[in-house]
Amino acid sequence: MVRIGYTMMTEQAGPRELVDHVVRAEEAGFDFSVTSDHYFPWLRSQGHAPYAWAVLGAAAQATSRIPLMTYVTCPTVRYHPVVVAQKAATLQLLAEGRFRLGLGSGENLNEHVTGGGWPAVDVRHEMLEEAVDIIHALFEGGHVTHHGTYFDVESARLWDLPEKTPPIGIAVSGEQSCTLAGHLGDLVIATEPKKELLDAFDRHGGAGKPRVGQLPVSYGPDREAATDRAHDQFRWFGLGWKVNSELPHPDSFASATRFVTREDVAASIPCGDDPEAFVEAVRPYVDAGFTEVALVQIGGETQPDFIDWSRKTLLSALREAFD
Repeated sequence: MVRIGYTMMTEQAGPRELVDHVVRAEEAGFDFSVTSDHYFPWLRSQGHAPYAWAVLGAAAQATSRIPLMTYVTCPTVRYHPVVVAQKAATLQLLAEGRFRLGLGSGENLNEHVTGGGWPAVDVRHEMLEEAVDIIHALFEGGHVTHHGTYFDVESARLWDLPEKTPPIGIAVSGEQSCTLAGHLGDLVIATEPKKELLDAFDRHGGAGKPRVGQLPVSYGPDREAATDRAHDQFRWFGLGWKVNSELPHPDSFASATRFVTREDVAASIPCGDDPEAFVEAVRPYVDAGFTEVALVQIGGETQPDFIDWSRKTLLSALREAFD
């Protein structure tokens, strides 16, 4: 049976609201949660970008059962990998073993803020591989010294290590990232229901490991209003990862999506309150072989209503469909 998750979308709500939302999601019966880690929203209309790790720390204390996960953190530009390892170990202790560390090669939108430029995709993958090796070494305990192609580490050690090391998930979009995820990841992460990504992950050592997908949805009793909201805040979603990872600013996303219509959005994102439409949107992920699907409800102010509807209607419909 596929596990259904809830997304704390840091681009569309403030920190206190995000914690309240995940508490509600736990009470509603979602199987797990994930959290985006951005410095900018994709579009100005989303309106938020609090520090995800502070939100996660608060969420770990405010909840007791629901698993937490970064979806995803880039450990190469804005954060040094030794800092990511320390944050992940600390959060695992706070969450008492409920945390998974989702990692990816990053987006220009968030990483450009440190002023070091935006590397080519092949370089980004090499940086990610080196960063994951450093994080693994620190999770093993002891002092770590590393002088590599992209990172230097001088006698680093994690003094507070959890008994259960945070599983590492790696986001994939093509053969290179699938190779890395299969060799070094404990699970794979993708935002598109592409079976070929999971097949590549399996070929490179990922067989039998969890695979986590993510799906935007726009719940609301007024389907037209739900579609308007999805178009206003999430029309960037269909650009694809190769485009999304390169654009540097919310205004860039606005420009790139100026010809995306409401009809385009409604064709790819379930809008309204028909649970069957949501079931059918999840189905491609299940058919591709994903074991977990995190839903992204579009619109920060709509989260309580969506979570309540999920508790009463959606979760049971999804579990009945995919049991």
